[in-house]
Amino acid sequence: MTIWGLVRTGGWTMIVLLLCSFVSLAIIIERFVYYRRRSRVKRLAFMKRITKDLNDGDVNKALEVAKHTDTPFSKVVYSGLNLHGHNEVLISNTMGREIAIETTKLERYTTIVGTIGSTAVYIGLFGTVLGIIRAFHDISLSGSGGITVVIAGISEALACTAAGLCVAVPAVIAYNYFSKKIDNFISDMELCASELVDLIAVKKK
Repeated sequence: MTIWGLVRTGGWTMIVLLLCSFVSLAIIIERFVYYRRRSRVKRLAFMKRITKDLNDGDVNKALEVAKHTDTPFSKVVYSGLNLHGHNEVLISNTMGREIAIETTKLERYTTIVGTIGSTAVYIGLFGTVLGIIRAFHDISLSGSGGITVVIAGISEALACTAAGLCVAVPAVIAYNYFSKKIDNFISDMELCASELVDLIAVKKK
């Protein structure tokens, strides 16, 4: 059976699943590219450079490095370096707020993928139930049946469940991957914030 034949068999349920598939795929590609671009610079190498600049007393150079590095933890460090010379509590609170902002950016659209992954199977199952009901209804109206007719109707109805699984499985895998990446980004941001506060405290002594 062709894809168009499956869509015609599944009816509006198959159309909903196709729309979910397109939305899920678009978000997966966008998020994958977003995370990949912000993973090019490693935290250890970045903080080593920031530490060197601060030890040399060149805060402006450290600010330039943080400003032109496109990673979530560099944004956190930049927000802290902008307040260099102020109270450590103020710096720490500012970086905490920046972590919350960057986390929101990292989590953007991921809940949509998670929702699609958790509901696509049920949408497909709903389409299958409707298809089976329709198949038995058609048999009752025609007055003829037999195992061949019943099996043909059920096999067509099960196409919705198969489509639901095809949409749900990649979405769930992608959502779990995104969750792990976000956790790693948050860990890097928190470590950078903690390390910067320590560096500033040492410089004051």
